[in-house]
Amino acid sequence: MKLIACRWAACAILAVALAAFAARPAASEEAAPSNPPKAVTDAVAAASTPDDPAKIVLGAYINDIQELDFKTNSYAIDLYVWFRWKPSDIDPSKTMEFMNRYAPDDDVRNELYDKPKAMPDGSLYAIIRNQGRFSTKFQLEKYPFDTQFLSVLMEDTIADASSQVYVPDTEGGVTINPDITLPGFRVGRPVMRIVAKPYPTNFGDLSDPEATAYSRAALSIPVTRPLVAMSIKTFVPIGLIVVCAALVFFVRPRYVEGRIGLGITALLTLVALQLTSGAALPDVDYLMMIDKVYLLAYVFIIGSLMHVVATSWRGADANAEISISHGDRIWVAVLITAYIGANIAIAWSALRAG
Repeated sequence: MKLIACRWAACAILAVALAAFAARPAASEEAAPSNPPKAVTDAVAAASTPDDPAKIVLGAYINDIQELDFKTNSYAIDLYVWFRWKPSDIDPSKTMEFMNRYAPDDDVRNELYDKPKAMPDGSLYAIIRNQGRFSTKFQLEKYPFDTQFLSVLMEDTIADASSQVYVPDTEGGVTINPDITLPGFRVGRPVMRIVAKPYPTNFGDLSDPEATAYSRAALSIPVTRPLVAMSIKTFVPIGLIVVCAALVFFVRPRYVEGRIGLGITALLTLVALQLTSGAALPDVDYLMMIDKVYLLAYVFIIGSLMHVVATSWRGADANAEISISHGDRIWVAVLITAYIGANIAIAWSALRAG
């Protein structure tokens, strides 16, 4: 009986102990740590890990566009480029290179500070001024109604995209001197794009067997030609030659030599005009809009001469002169209508595509 009583007593004590333990708050709840301040979490989130690439804030100011040469696909630009970065052992202002320089020996590059300047936010600041010629392949399919983009391409000489990337400056970005004038063109608003430029080679570096990409800052300045002024300069001279060629239809049919001479003179004048106007343009392997306009004028003049030659056999016949003159009026109306319509179609397609 005593043994049974002891067992019941032990069970009662164990039950009381379990109930007390169950009613006790969990240790994790009693010692739950408080959340860290928001400033600490924000700083931790903003901090870069050792593997993150260094971010170089980049901005530019276009001071002047001094020359644009379509023959050599080049242009001269005077610009300022600035850099901001967190203190480290790098200086991106010294390792940045321009990738599309036209004549590297003619470039003038000046460091405005001997060493990086400390900024209020703790970053370092450097700025350079570069005056030189740059190059791009101009697209002239719509000439003279074309829009060209003057590009300045920048990359770091040493650091690839895995160790350093450019970031556009949100404060200044890219701006342009409002007093810039480029004769014969209207200068638009420049833009900057940051892209990763891959290269299909490791440039012979045995320590880096795989090809890598580099962070590239692409600065683009749009320039366009005045529409009205270019239309007058382009179409009026050609139109005057076409009008002179159309006069062959108003010369009496019996004067065959005069009619043919007038057409040949218009043809030779058109050839000289085309050679003169194209002297400042590069040789391209496609037809520009201006080439199509000249081709239409050639077709008009050749068509006029063909009609004159076809009717010359009857020109001496006085009875046939009235019939030939009537046919001349119909022929010139058809040619002029077709010529004007084709020119409008060419100009409309170029402007619509632009």
